[in-house]
Amino acid sequence: MTAEPSQMRADARENRARVLAVARELFAERGLEVPMAAIARRAGVGVATLYRRFPTKESLVLEAFAEQFAICQGVIDDALRDPDPWRGLRTVIEKVCLLQAADRGFTAAFTASFPEVHSEVRERTSEKFAALVQRAKDSGQLRADFSPHDLTLVLMANGGLAGVPVEVATAASRRLVAYLLESFRSGTDALPPPVPLSLDLVLR
Repeated sequence: MTAEPSQMRADARENRARVLAVARELFAERGLEVPMAAIARRAGVGVATLYRRFPTKESLVLEAFAEQFAICQGVIDDALRDPDPWRGLRTVIEKVCLLQAADRGFTAAFTASFPEVHSEVRERTSEKFAALVQRAKDSGQLRADFSPHDLTLVLMANGGLAGVPVEVATAASRRLVAYLLESFRSGTDALPPPVPLSLDLVLR
């Protein structure tokens, strides 16, 4: 069990903050496959020190993106309280895609198959998003064949903006998501192919 930040010495808190900042940078640059040793090296700490604070890659990922995970949870909770189900769903998709465009490392963390990430964050988020989708369908504003798994397709498409400057990525994300949301509204004539069953594996 690691100590809470408030219980650490000043130098230990500084090391911890530096490790988390470096982890976010490297996850964004190279994905979650980046070795723990590379994170320790860039942060200027020993590998043993890193593992003492973060015993697993999962624990480092969760802590590095704790704020983003909390924002995502808050956005969905706010959307579920919105009296307009379509507006709530639209807001979630818009904000999550903007978060992705601004921080690619978070998207990799959110879609990772780490057990801790899945059980503690993703499963809860997926259940709430499914409820949000059902509310929008029940209101008649969301097309009946929309699947919660379609959010993965949206993130895949939005993820294609990786590699461009953040200001360009966020502007392009807003435009792309606006087009996609319009196609999700009920009353759209053209029906897409069924959601592949294998797509569920992406979320596991």
